[in-house]
Amino acid sequence: MLIRTIITGILAGLVAGGATSGARAQQPISSGQQAPSPSGWTFNAAPYLWLPTLHTTLKYNLPPALDGRLPTDTSASPGEILSHLNFAMAFAADAQHGPFSLFTDFMYLNLSDTPSHFKSLDFVGLPSQPISRSVQTSTGTRLGSTLWTLAGGYTVLQGDWGNLDVIAGFRYVGVNATTNYSLALTVVGPRGNGATFGGIGGISGGGAIWNGIGGVRGRIRLGHSGLFIPYYLDAGAGGSQFTWQIASGLGYQAGWAAVSLTYRYLSLEQASSAVVQRITLGGPMMMLNVSF
Repeated sequence: MLIRTIITGILAGLVAGGATSGARAQQPISSGQQAPSPSGWTFNAAPYLWLPTLHTTLKYNLPPALDGRLPTDTSASPGEILSHLNFAMAFAADAQHGPFSLFTDFMYLNLSDTPSHFKSLDFVGLPSQPISRSVQTSTGTRLGSTLWTLAGGYTVLQGDWGNLDVIAGFRYVGVNATTNYSLALTVVGPRGNGATFGGIGGISGGGAIWNGIGGVRGRIRLGHSGLFIPYYLDAGAGGSQFTWQIASGLGYQAGWAAVSLTYRYLSLEQASSAVVQRITLGGPMMMLNVSF
């Protein structure tokens, strides 16, 4: 069990690293800076160990015979994410040439039996019917999530104090969810066709969300100690109503490598007609950045 827990934690860290929360390695302007290649390019790789708390709000579409929606909340602590992790993969990379940079990231996360509960039954044209947690004898969500970020950056401020880059690009979020349930109730639909909801079953839904994003990132060096404050902020919209991400903390640079401990938070919200209503991830993150 100990070995499985360690391996699971590493995978979760790689997944978290894929989100590129300030993922570009901001090169220090010092004797420890990684020298550019003959082509003038420098490259960075940054795996993370991130232990977030996950909250997801879904609004499933009920079968056509029932004509309604099923609001559902899914939440998981860092420990629950590790215990319910099926599979994870991630890749993040960064390239810089002078003031220009480009970073990309791909992440996939698959969780099973994530703690969930139904909030209500919302039949079209009728008042919402709350569903008590006491009748939800077993409710868990299998959640598959894909995150891809691609953005370019330009350094607008740089000096002995650190640097500030402006960034622009897009973020893709894909969600596939299936909630399996066992309910100690059966509700007859309003259309008079004998359709019911309840008992033992499952319901599925998801979404593919594309958003344009813009923001800033960089680091502030604390004298010549090697310590620095990394920071990252983006916000955007498009496929969703609003999405934003922020991260900051404390790091230490030693030659071609740096380690930092930050707090990172990601949020996405959609309109009431969407299946994926809201996603938030927030928690401490440790990053190891390697320049070459």
